[in-house]
Amino acid sequence: ILLLFANFLGLFGASPDTILVAETMETDRAHIAIISGHAGFDSGAICEDDEGQFLLQEVDVVARIASIAAESLQASGHDVTVLDEYDPSLEGLQADVLISLHADSCTDASGYKVAYYEKSTIPVTNDRLLECVNQHYASATEMVLDADTITPDMTEYHAFRKIDAQTPAAILELGYLGGDGLLLLGNPEVPASGVVDSLLCFLDSAATESP
Repeated sequence: ILLLFANFLGLFGASPDTILVAETMETDRAHIAIISGHAGFDSGAICEDDEGQFLLQEVDVVARIASIAAESLQASGHDVTVLDEYDPSLEGLQADVLISLHADSCTDASGYKVAYYEKSTIPVTNDRLLECVNQHYASATEMVLDADTITPDMTEYHAFRKIDAQTPAAILELGYLGGDGLLLLGNPEVPASGVVDSLLCFLDSAATESP
């Protein structure tokens, strides 16, 4: 397709630089997969007030952030697929990057958590993904990394065992519904921008390392 396009441009005297731009635009388009935590499965964490009245549930908070992030990434020219928690498409999924978004409990605490598969066959690549999250998500939200509470539920996350082994992937707990709820629920554009900047950082780093 690019060759035909190049020939077409050549008929009208297009320069090699113009052809290179067309090829670069095609090459830079990435496939990004986002799991909207608990979607299509259950509610995730449910928060109530002191009288037992419902306040919010994780699945809704995360879905809003995932949607905003997906729209922003699509506007940047990337192909984005938003997946349910146990989406059948996860089996053998090949993507330039996958991130699973969740929110932590209703505890009055603050901080985000991020991890990748403990048996990853591409740990160097996944380390780069975590570095981008630790730089950009932390900066956007002004949260600190709550590394001491990362659990096997994250490092042995079910999706990691289903996707293609060469797909870079991480699970991100966006913050606590308790202590960070005002930000996650009241200003979802902020955590969404942190997710977007993290993924774009990773894609840029991958492009830099490509031959």
